[in-house]
Amino acid sequence: MLSLFLASMEGTVVATAMPTIVAQLGGLSIYSWVFSIYMLASTTTVPIYGKLSDIFGRKKLYIISMVLFLSGSILCGLAGSMQELIVFRAIQGLGAGGVLPIALIIIGEIFNVEERAKMQGYFSGVWGVSSIVGPLIGGFIVDQISWHWVFLINLFPGLIAMALVLFAWNNQPKFIKRKAKLDFSGAALLSMSALSLLLGLNQIGSIQSLWFIAASIILFVILMNVENKAEDPILPLHMFRDKLFVVAILHGVLSGWAMFGSISYVPLFVQAVLGTSATLAGITLTPMSLIWTISSIIGSWLLLRMSFRSVALIGSVFLTVGCFFLTTIDMQSKQLFVMIYTSLMGIGMGLTIPVYLISIQTFVAKQDLGVATSTIQFSRNIGGTLGVSILGVILSTRLSTLLTQAGQNAETVSLNSLINSLPETSAAINVALQQALGTSMANMFIASFIASIFSLIAVFFTPKGRLITPK
Repeated sequence: MLSLFLASMEGTVVATAMPTIVAQLGGLSIYSWVFSIYMLASTTTVPIYGKLSDIFGRKKLYIISMVLFLSGSILCGLAGSMQELIVFRAIQGLGAGGVLPIALIIIGEIFNVEERAKMQGYFSGVWGVSSIVGPLIGGFIVDQISWHWVFLINLFPGLIAMALVLFAWNNQPKFIKRKAKLDFSGAALLSMSALSLLLGLNQIGSIQSLWFIAASIILFVILMNVENKAEDPILPLHMFRDKLFVVAILHGVLSGWAMFGSISYVPLFVQAVLGTSATLAGITLTPMSLIWTISSIIGSWLLLRMSFRSVALIGSVFLTVGCFFLTTIDMQSKQLFVMIYTSLMGIGMGLTIPVYLISIQTFVAKQDLGVATSTIQFSRNIGGTLGVSILGVILSTRLSTLLTQAGQNAETVSLNSLINSLPETSAAINVALQQALGTSMANMFIASFIASIFSLIAVFFTPKGRLITPK
């Protein structure tokens, strides 16, 4: 629970602080990399942690991942430039790739299906509390102290969580000792393929972009061939013969794109376009976090009473509707409406995430529990990475075009004037920048809406069935 508290708070705290960080450190052109590099590092390591935990046990891998996460947090808090922050976020992400998945694997391992649904509710409650507290703490720290403490605040709960797992968790399952032949080739190819794809997406429109995307495709094809022959593959290809697993992966990628890609930029819109403080910008995501929590608890309860396909369909409709409304925002939008739109998306994710996580953990073979759970998590992470990256490219390109059309020099206009209300910047420039940024972000959210539509379509292919047969 403490691990989940850290993981969820980290996302909302950093998203809230980023407008101020980019105003102080500069680097708007590489803004998305603060999120993307964290997601990339945490995404590519998720299946590796899952496989290693199947072999060596959960406790050892949990401690290693938490040490990496906390070390990265300290370094992020000491960063003096946007480039340094991006490098240190990569270290933080390497640890985060194990913290959350291993916690979820433990839940799936020590509880039966009915208990698992209840535990999902409890964990969702912790996630909701931390997600609500996160933006408030983040905004307060940025406004009253310093953005550096947004990262350093992780240390206290992280050390407590690590100590509890290390000294207080004594009933961990015994693992059957087996000859471990680690799939280093698969892990390396998976990481390089994802990295090449991200680099290509962040340079769309250039020749380099085409080379990176082509390299990503080639590496992925090689990965499939290697994994098909591997004795103990890092990517479980045999699971892709299961229809439920395939749909879960597709939905994870597409919904992760729509949801996590969008909420990474919502605080920027509220603070820079609507002109609020960092604290108020952080509050924008609070209702979404609360609604997500309640919906997750309800979704887990519904899973025991109706088909998992029906629950997933209801959730996906809410996600799609919320994404559509985000495409309508502009300078005249009210912060309340932005809260409502993101809350609709929160309902959608809250209902659908338990469906696929609990269903896969229920039907998968015991020896594949770790890698199956981590692969589901991997799909959502890679979707979020794609979403943040592509939305960042769209935002940057569209903003530059609109500023040029408005007679402004895109190279000299700075968000610092909007976020910090610099007196030397004319009101005309600020209004032009606000209008251009607002329009650019509305256009950017169209990509999230399209992804949500495809995620809804994917859900229709979910096999019909229930976790528990009615008596």
